[in-house]
Amino acid sequence: MAHVLQIRQTLPAQPSGNRRERHRVQTRDRLYRAALELFAARGFLETTVEDITEAADVGKGTFFNYFPTKEHILAEFGGERTAAVERALEKAKTTKGSVLDVIGELAIDSAGQSNLNAPLLRAIFAAHASCAPVRAELHKRKLFARRMLAEMFRIGQQRREIRDDMAATDLARITQMTCMGLTMSWAIHPESTLRKNSNDLWQLICPSLKRVDLKMKLKKAGTDGAKRAGRAGQS
Repeated sequence: MAHVLQIRQTLPAQPSGNRRERHRVQTRDRLYRAALELFAARGFLETTVEDITEAADVGKGTFFNYFPTKEHILAEFGGERTAAVERALEKAKTTKGSVLDVIGELAIDSAGQSNLNAPLLRAIFAAHASCAPVRAELHKRKLFARRMLAEMFRIGQQRREIRDDMAATDLARITQMTCMGLTMSWAIHPESTLRKNSNDLWQLICPSLKRVDLKMKLKKAGTDGAKRAGRAGQS
């Protein structure tokens, strides 16, 4: 029977309750972390369930008590990234500060990926490219995150902070694709840290997202025109 990958939209469980429950949580976390380490070291396709259980020091059958397939490890990983976007949206709704700053924090952190290593990101991208179920999950997760990002842009537009000459959905699409492209490029050939590169990118695109008052634009256009006329007269 085929298992359908689903996005987890909750944070990983924290150890609580009785000893048995704490043991279950710890075992699940050990399997999850061991799998990610192996994906980074060997690649997703080259890693078997048996490899994961050996690294986690549990029986092979134990794996299936927590994850139906190894693809569900990536679904879990994707759920954590989605949760970062959800938290940012809630912050955008309640903040008394700048919504654009909230979006910037999310972009700079690459939705929770800035602390990851390049080999793991390469393994994840390779899995997306070569495994249809994982690719379908990525697409679903990407659209889900994009809708939340668009909602953040709408909030900024309603507060007259973010430009409204483009639809919030378009701003979200372009911003998301740009950040994903940076992450992929960095994973292929890391230069400095992902966080630094993401910060540099945000400093570049942030000014273009800000709302500019029409009067200020006309005044600037007039000033620029006068300067050009002055230079032409001097030549």
